[in-house]
Amino acid sequence: MFNSEPLTERCGSLLSTASHVCIGVSPFNSYFSTERLTALAQWALTRFERCHFFIPDTVAAYTLEALGYPQARARRKAARQGQYVHNKVATALRALDVDQPQRLVLGMAQLAERPRYGELLAQAQELFAADAAFRGACLDATHWVLDRKLPPGSTPDAEQLQHAVRYFLAELPLFADSGGICGAGPSFFVYHQRVAFLEEFYSGRLSWAPAPGQGFLVVQQEESQAAGAGALGVRP
Repeated sequence: MFNSEPLTERCGSLLSTASHVCIGVSPFNSYFSTERLTALAQWALTRFERCHFFIPDTVAAYTLEALGYPQARARRKAARQGQYVHNKVATALRALDVDQPQRLVLGMAQLAERPRYGELLAQAQELFAADAAFRGACLDATHWVLDRKLPPGSTPDAEQLQHAVRYFLAELPLFADSGGICGAGPSFFVYHQRVAFLEEFYSGRLSWAPAPGQGFLVVQQEESQAAGAGALGVRP
């Protein structure tokens, strides 16, 4: 049903020890239909002992602000979309008879209650402020995200990048230690795309590195099934 590929050689070496996955679910992304989320949950619960879903819900407002939305409207839009995505994930988990599915879903409110998340976020923010190379890598990753959302021929300016990078920084703790944040030990973060920053990060070429036992899996639905899911026309 899914093809999974460790992001780096180091990530591949962790496959035999990881017992947990944290699946990233982007707001405003039609890739994450309820059907695909159900299939992802089934894959995760079959392959690993434990799983969580991460939804960067309220921080999506930072990207909307960078795209020109007034702050109040950006927050409302992000909150509505975040609730919609939370509901889709809960529906997917209930379809698999998961009891109390909300316990497996991490939005920003849930992460704020986890000390390990706060510790890692502070580290990321401090490094962003103090380390020019790390800051540049974060801004490059943010540029890649914004570039796909702006009209053709447009490119994000410095002010837009400073707004939107707050979203990326809020995600970084999950890439660094999703297992520690979830109290789950060795863990993989799961997403369906490769990101240049993360290849650098998991290869140990940046001044900040993932925790021991933390890896990243690129998990993509097999082409024939992905085509069928795309035809469902689920709204973002």
